[in-house]
Amino acid sequence: LTQPGLDYGDKPKALILFHKYAQSAKTALEEHLTEGAEYAISQDCVNIHFTISPEHRDGFETLLKKVIPQYEKEYGVTYNISLSEQKKSTDTIAVNMDNTPFRNQDGTLLFRPAGHGALIENLGDLDADLIFIKNIDNITTQDLRADTIKYKKMLAGVLVSTQKQIFEYIKELDSKTPDLDKIHTFIFDKLNVKLDKKLSAIEYKNILNRPLRVCGIVKNTGEPGGGPFWVPDEQGYQTLQIAEPAQIAPESKHLLEQGEFFNPTDLVCATKDYNGQKFDLKKYIDEKSGFISEKSKNGKPLRAMERPGLWNGSMAKWNTIFVVVPITTFTPVKIVTDLLNPAHQTKLN
Repeated sequence: LTQPGLDYGDKPKALILFHKYAQSAKTALEEHLTEGAEYAISQDCVNIHFTISPEHRDGFETLLKKVIPQYEKEYGVTYNISLSEQKKSTDTIAVNMDNTPFRNQDGTLLFRPAGHGALIENLGDLDADLIFIKNIDNITTQDLRADTIKYKKMLAGVLVSTQKQIFEYIKELDSKTPDLDKIHTFIFDKLNVKLDKKLSAIEYKNILNRPLRVCGIVKNTGEPGGGPFWVPDEQGYQTLQIAEPAQIAPESKHLLEQGEFFNPTDLVCATKDYNGQKFDLKKYIDEKSGFISEKSKNGKPLRAMERPGLWNGSMAKWNTIFVVVPITTFTPVKIVTDLLNPAHQTKLN
């Protein structure tokens, strides 16, 4: 796995060979291309966006150039692939353990990437009516993909039908005779925003006119990560949120461990309003949900500020719906031996 072998220690998961087939082996990136051809299609075009590290851009571009013609021919589609990097403007300053600024060996201040929450700006740059989000390592083999495709489409269906109803209610609120009781019930029961009182028409509109996400959740099997929770906001309303371990006090960790469900990062998002204009996603971040992590540089310990996570704090003020999906849609690869699990084995006919 190291040099002079496969050198997997220096490669991103996207460029690692995940699955062996009778005629070839496929990287995680290739598996996302083939999976995308089964649900991320618009007018015979498959739109896929990868967020990448700058040091791996050449590897991505080389592999994409090599394999795209092959998969376009195999699936009868055209691929529209885009790449973006975490913006340097979102980096945060590192500090020593006594909270004084950490300096590089040449005396300059050290700025570090601020976690995946910084990618909310990359998400906001995309121009699409529907955006699916998943981790690069959560990909199974072609012959085991049926549940994934089925439930991706179902999650999108829930989002589209809910968004349609939201837009209708917003238009009704702009009229002179909105049915506020009906809209209150929809927000309470469908969007799971637990309101403790009746609101005005403009307050209901402010709740409805937000980015929308539908999140697949799976049964908790003990994997490391976050889960779905009710969380009170600054106004006292309870809303659905994905909470990560770093957000939960040590004495309350059992709530996460004993929770029935787990967040596999399986999201479908709508980032445009009822007029077709893109939301400014930075306005819907809970800035207070950032956290401090302990890292090291050149053998010296440091403290680093992580921005609110992409699917927790950065989406804290979105409207959220959770949908239970089967565990077969969640096949992560956190360590290389996870590729020995049944979900990553193929039939070599």
